[in-house]
Amino acid sequence: MGWNYTEEVKEHFFNPKNVGRVENPNGIGEVGSVACGDALTLTFSVEEGTDIIKDVKFQTFGCGSAIASSSILTEMIKGKTLDEALKITNKDIADALGGLPPEKMHCSVMGREALEAAVANYRGEKIDTEEDEDEGRIVCYCFGVTEGKIRKLIAEDGLKTLEDVTNYTKAGGGCTSCQDDIQAVLDEIWGEQETQVKSPVKKPAMTNLQRIPLIQELLDNEVRPMLQKDGGDLELVDIDGTRVIIRMVGHCSGCKAAGLTSGWIQDKLQEIIDPDITLEVVEEVL
Repeated sequence: MGWNYTEEVKEHFFNPKNVGRVENPNGIGEVGSVACGDALTLTFSVEEGTDIIKDVKFQTFGCGSAIASSSILTEMIKGKTLDEALKITNKDIADALGGLPPEKMHCSVMGREALEAAVANYRGEKIDTEEDEDEGRIVCYCFGVTEGKIRKLIAEDGLKTLEDVTNYTKAGGGCTSCQDDIQAVLDEIWGEQETQVKSPVKKPAMTNLQRIPLIQELLDNEVRPMLQKDGGDLELVDIDGTRVIIRMVGHCSGCKAAGLTSGWIQDKLQEIIDPDITLEVVEEVL
C-alpha cells in the first residue's frame, strides 16, 4: 500500500508557490541536509518599519510532501507578523494540506524548523533549546537527530511510540541502531508500560522477478498519468536490480522542474516498492 496524498498535497507539489530565494532577504533559515535526504532553505523580507512578512520563498530538496509542506507554509505566513507566523505549528501545516500520511509528518516539522531558524536569524537570536545537557547529543547519526529534538517533539506532539518518533523526525528509520536509545527516552518521559510497542518488522528482500512488474505497474498507472496531464511523459529504459533508468519525454524533457519530478518518482518507488531503489534519468537511449 502506498500513501494516500490529498489533492491539496498534489497541487502544492506539482504547482508549488513561492519557489526560489527572496532578493536581499531579512531572514534566512536552513534546515536538514541533502545527505540526509531532506533540505530546506526559507528566506523572507519584512515591510520597512514593521515585522510583517512581505515576501517569502523556499528552496526544498526532498519528497513531494516536503515540497508541498514548504509551499503551503509560505502561503500561510505571507502578510502575517513574525510572532503570528511563529504560532503556526507543524500540525497546522499538515492540516492546511488536508492531512499528511503519518510517515510524512517530518516534512511539516522541517517547515516549522526552517521558519523558526529564519526568524531567529532576522532577530539575531539563537533558536531556543531546552536546558538539557543532552540537547546536542546526536541519537540518530543516519539523519543527524539530537536527543533534544526528540524530547521537544515528544512534548509538543504527544509522541508515544518509536514509530511516532520516526514519523516526525526520521530518527530510527535508517540503520535502526538508535531505536533502543529512542525507546529509552520515551520510557523515561511516559513510563515504560505506556510506550512498549513491537519493534518494526523488516520486510523480506524482494527478488528481481517480484520487483520488475511492480515498478512497471506503478509507473504506468500512477506516475505517467500525472505527467501526461501537463503534456509530459516518461519512457522506462531499463531495470537493473534496484536501479531504475528512465527518459523524460514531452514537456518533461528539459523542464526546469525535472529534478523535482524525478525526485518525486524515486520517492514513490522507494515508498511503495523498495526503499533501496534509485532512479537514473538519461537524455538519450543508446
